Amino acid sequence: MKFGSPAITFVYHLGVHCTDDNMLVRSLLQDGVDLQKRNIIVPRPRRYRTTVREHMHEFRGDPMPDERQRELYQLLLEDYPVERAIFSDQDYLSLPQGVFEKNQLYSKAGFRSMWLRYLFPENPCEFFIAIRNPATYLPDALKLKNMPGYEGFVRQTDPREMRWTAVIEKIQEYNPDCPITVWCNEDTPMIWPEILREITDTEMTLPFKGDNDVLKSIMTEDGFDKMEKYIATHPPANEIQRRRVIAAFLDKFALDDALEEEIDLPGWTPELVEEVTSIYEDDVYQIERMAGVTFISP
Repeated sequence: MKFGSPAITFVYHLGVHCTDDNMLVRSLLQDGVDLQKRNIIVPRPRRYRTTVREHMHEFRGDPMPDERQRELYQLLLEDYPVERAIFSDQDYLSLPQGVFEKNQLYSKAGFRSMWLRYLFPENPCEFFIAIRNPATYLPDALKLKNMPGYEGFVRQTDPREMRWTAVIEKIQEYNPDCPITVWCNEDTPMIWPEILREITDTEMTLPFKGDNDVLKSIMTEDGFDKMEKYIATHPPANEIQRRRVIAAFLDKFALDDALEEEIDLPGWTPELVEEVTSIYEDDVYQIERMAGVTFISP
């Protein structure tokens, strides 16, 4: 059955692990009341994460009976007037331990995203996902809770074969009618305001309290305050100017370890890191040009 008139768009932020740490939800919730006035609902994660995962695993892509859809809809959104509902969970595509099953990145991405899409099969659905250089992603992923050691985690996967294009293609294959928005985690400090507006489908001129949340997390307190004061007294004329200002303040006030990522993995030489990074950059280039994908770049 179809919910809403116009039909509610269900938006799923798919993560992935080690790219978000719930910041997207926290940023959006700061403007939750104002967004609700626009019929955009950002439920608190405790309201839906367990419930959505339980329904995903119960039905596994089979459309739910109408009555079960109504029950789930009521649990998730109650009686709010809704045109767009946003859900976020880094475990939608896989638990951390399964990220490299079958010698691939997120081998379950296709059918697990379909499980989400078919919770409300007659409503529009959109997916949002951040990607990250495998050379820096791997060390951080290994630090997650209950992770095996390096050899057990990668299971002989060649890091040079880790392709995000394959992940996006799987999602598209299983969900051909669902737009996908992608961005690089490395670019997040510069493009965070655009991410907030893309996922809410709001105009770029709409103010968001969380616009500078990512910058605040990677800058010294003094540097961040100086940047905010500078922008307040010298408003950038456009987005290009804003990013130039941010880049200048980051260059001077970024926290020592915020923009430098140490890679300490068995057998990883500087040459291998450089090769994996180069392959990732080529991978990003391909994703930017994929039909059906909106790519957010600086």
